[in-house]
Amino acid sequence: MRLSRAALPHLPSNVYRPQYDVAALTPGILHLGCGNFHRAHQAVATQAAINVEGASGLRWGIIGATMRRPDLVNDLLPQDNLYTLLTRVSEKTVASVIGSIHTMVFSGDEQCDLPAKIADPRIHIVSLTVTASGYYLTADGRLDEQAEAITRDLATTHPRTAVGILVAGLDLVRKRGTKPPVILSCDNVSHNGETLKQTVIDFAGLRGDDSLAEWIRANVQFPDTMVDRIAPPTKLDDVADARIALGGIEDAAPISADPWFQWIIGAFDGPRPRWEAHPGTKFVRNVSVFEAAKLQMLNGSHMLLAYTGALAGLNTINEAASDSSLGHITRNFMRYEQTAGIDLSAEELDDYTNDLMERFRNPGIVHEAERVGRNGSAKMADRVIRTMRDNLENGRPVRGAILLIASWIRWFALHEQEALELALTDPRANTLRQICAEARDDHKAQAEAFLAMEEVFGPPLPDHDRQVDAIADMLRCLTEDDVPTLLRKLAVR
Repeated sequence: MRLSRAALPHLPSNVYRPQYDVAALTPGILHLGCGNFHRAHQAVATQAAINVEGASGLRWGIIGATMRRPDLVNDLLPQDNLYTLLTRVSEKTVASVIGSIHTMVFSGDEQCDLPAKIADPRIHIVSLTVTASGYYLTADGRLDEQAEAITRDLATTHPRTAVGILVAGLDLVRKRGTKPPVILSCDNVSHNGETLKQTVIDFAGLRGDDSLAEWIRANVQFPDTMVDRIAPPTKLDDVADARIALGGIEDAAPISADPWFQWIIGAFDGPRPRWEAHPGTKFVRNVSVFEAAKLQMLNGSHMLLAYTGALAGLNTINEAASDSSLGHITRNFMRYEQTAGIDLSAEELDDYTNDLMERFRNPGIVHEAERVGRNGSAKMADRVIRTMRDNLENGRPVRGAILLIASWIRWFALHEQEALELALTDPRANTLRQICAEARDDHKAQAEAFLAMEEVFGPPLPDHDRQVDAIADMLRCLTEDDVPTLLRKLAVR
């Protein structure tokens, strides 16, 4: 038997399931970027909200839009959009069936018409998890007008980027004179709501419609949020474990996640689900302190574990964080570099650091360095360079940042030499590989060329030449030395 509404009565008693009639859901939320993270996070909180709201909560069904491939749409259609969440801790796995997705569509299918769905008066919230690269931002947080996907969307009536889809949908709302939905970014982007709002306004302006841009500025809410949960790509083990947990019922699209769940949402006006029914969700007036802690301490440290760990043959975050040398280096980086500007007490920072390192070492979650390392050029400014700049301006050490940047550059150098076993995904990959090809044996030239890319790193760093030299020296060590041996030396400094 395949997981579906008909299969729900046959599930084992220890499997959590929707406490409402899934068939009675109607759509109230449109989500762009319906991948594993959304299914382990916002969709789970939405199910908790529907559970507690009862019949009135049935209006919060989710229309989930995949942005790159239709695979998930095809997998979930025979399952009535139900799927299994496997919450993994070291000693056990808890299975829950999630039923809050009403419909799945693929944005590449022109018949699905996402702008029209945004303008549907039943849709009160449009949320997004399209990753930082899906915003097409420059280092200063504005829309990259030269990005190929953006120029393509400006020339078509069928936009494919999240920004283009939002602008087209909001244009329909304005023309119909209806109330616009709240646009809720759930991506790891600094000041994500404010940044998305400016990006949407910029795109509307590029379309030559300043009146639409001003209408969006005046009428559409873009709250900031902070989201936190680890949800790696689905593995064959997940499919097998879901089958066991469901008593032999098959699920083609289960997901795994760690037990940690946090969703901090800036307060906004208008109808919404009672998301706070899920532990870890709260509405606040100021998201910034939560956002800074997450982006810098978790996401920045994730990048160090991914880039440096892979060079040492540690190809998952669990392996990298559990390595005594790299784990020690990462903890120091997280606590003493990545806390710059975070308005929390020393005790709170210590506790959060300990919690994060414990989560990173969770053997139940297989989070591959290759995936965490994707799109580094779109993440570097928010997650690493801002704190590095703060530390340099205030005379604090930046050893971890130097190692992270050098490791990232080394990925491209190895890839250019066809010596990197991992896939390399980055919106600027061709340019960065070319830099490494032109300066193959010159580490300083590589470091200079990378840091000269202001669209990635921003303006020159304080004492810029010294930082170039430090990164070049680290690149040389990563090239000439055995990386595990190097990490053991760095860990005792």
